[in-house]
Amino acid sequence: MQPVNVLVTAKLDENLKTIIDDHLRDVANVTYLGPDEGRNQAIGHADVLLSWNPSREFSEDEYPRMSKARFMQLLSAGADHVPFRLFPETLVVAGNAGAYAGPMAEHVMAMTLALSKNLREGHRKLVAGQFDQFGMNRFLRGSTCAILGFGGIGKATAQLMKAFGVKILAVNTSGRTEEDVDFIGTTKDLEDVLGRADIVVVSMPLSRSTKGLIGARELTWMKPDAILVNVARGEIIDEGAFYEHLKSHPAFKAGIDAWWVEPFRHGRFEVHYPFLDLPNVLGSPHNSGMVPEAMAQATKEAAENIKHYMTGGKVKGVFRREEYL
Repeated sequence: MQPVNVLVTAKLDENLKTIIDDHLRDVANVTYLGPDEGRNQAIGHADVLLSWNPSREFSEDEYPRMSKARFMQLLSAGADHVPFRLFPETLVVAGNAGAYAGPMAEHVMAMTLALSKNLREGHRKLVAGQFDQFGMNRFLRGSTCAILGFGGIGKATAQLMKAFGVKILAVNTSGRTEEDVDFIGTTKDLEDVLGRADIVVVSMPLSRSTKGLIGARELTWMKPDAILVNVARGEIIDEGAFYEHLKSHPAFKAGIDAWWVEPFRHGRFEVHYPFLDLPNVLGSPHNSGMVPEAMAQATKEAAENIKHYMTGGKVKGVFRREEYL
């Protein structure tokens, strides 16, 4: 049996390369793509590609050289930055599903607690010399959280929410789950789910079917004092409608980790509305998954998924190409 050639196109440090080598040395020949003249040959010989952001790692004239490759594993969980139209039709692409779920779920809880406990407002008052000891905040216990996207991040978030006594309304593509939740449905149930939720967490991938899923109409379905936390992709929510809703509903609060124009996907950070000037918005720079252990764990899980692909095991995170073309 001819050995499988795995080409790593992501720029990784030596520790991460060691993780890949340790996981794959028994089943594959691993090569790391460099900037030298051997690129064309390396890409042409690759059976499997391990990438982070293909748009940055390949030039357009290099995509046709992937004709031998049958599988691409991403270090990232999502694929909205992947140029599927330039890939060979036979190339299967898988995301790193759930690799960053733990720290991202903690980030969701941090934002939810900070917003529900009015920490930003309380700090601002103290800076101004105002000691508002009797200003009210919110108790999470007994509230209801709708989680839109019930994969690794959504499930990890549900576990933490339940520890606070929060009910879980889950939404995924199948309307089924083995997790212990109070409701499971699909986006067809969105009006009912949003209307019942005190907290809404967006943790679904961005695709053709989820882009703009939450617009002006959907925001009106939500409670006027709801909290919405987005750790997925900005484009799932209509940017202009979201800003106007937050501006006109001061009791409605938002934790925004995922923005509409970000450096990783667009080469720059850009906002078209002054979200960060609003007192009911808490922002972070899409770093919800960035803890010291994150990249090592993500690299390990990506390598394991490649091994499953090569040995006929269960491969997770495979994307439906038509959702991204």
